[in-house]
Amino acid sequence: MKNLLKDDERLDYLLAEELRIIQSPSVFSFSLDAVLLAKFAYVPKRSGKIVDLCAGNGAVPLFLSARTKADITAVELQERLADMANRSVSYNGLEEQIRIIQGDVIGIASEIGYDQYDTVTCNPPYFPANEASERNLKEHLAIARHEIHLTLEQAVRSASELLKQGGKAAFVHRPSRLLDIVTAMRKNRLEPKRIQFVYPKEGKEANTLLIEAIKDGKPDLKILPPLYVYGDDGKYTEEVRLLLYGQAE
Repeated sequence: MKNLLKDDERLDYLLAEELRIIQSPSVFSFSLDAVLLAKFAYVPKRSGKIVDLCAGNGAVPLFLSARTKADITAVELQERLADMANRSVSYNGLEEQIRIIQGDVIGIASEIGYDQYDTVTCNPPYFPANEASERNLKEHLAIARHEIHLTLEQAVRSASELLKQGGKAAFVHRPSRLLDIVTAMRKNRLEPKRIQFVYPKEGKEANTLLIEAIKDGKPDLKILPPLYVYGDDGKYTEEVRLLLYGQAE
């Protein structure tokens, strides 16, 4: 534990995966969106190459490592978050499988290779840079949540540049941006194939969108059954408990 944690950081469990992750309430902590994306995305079981864009503190690569033996490259712009991710990878002994790159998602294919990857996952900033509502004043969170350094279309373009033909891109976003995502995907040779809407509970509007596309795929979109996070009792639904803890109540 010596020299592992800095400032107000803590070491949390990724319960279903029996892994640990470094988090900070003042810098960054992963949300349910990262869990949903990591479980929704297609990944090759054994050999293969995966890239996670906008990696934050490394939650999605860590979750993915429990599902696949493929090599995982994670790209995060912010130096502090990339450092947290690197230390989590090292703590879990996953250095041979997961590589953290501190760098810009825009143009990252020129650094790590065009048309080479089986899967790209991305949990991009959700809100336009000029949207004042919900704008977080903390710099790390503002950059992670708002399109200050990366727009949705730029993220989609980078995913397409990385993927081999037939490769799959999985994004988590807000339902209000669905048409923007589909438009950006089709503009960049990504054909949407699977969509799932996530709802806080039955009777409420969806607040999360999961979407997967295939590079140069043929049109054939499937809308998956809805996923509800909470039941009427205010507790996680059985499906979400399985995602988070690996077991139902």
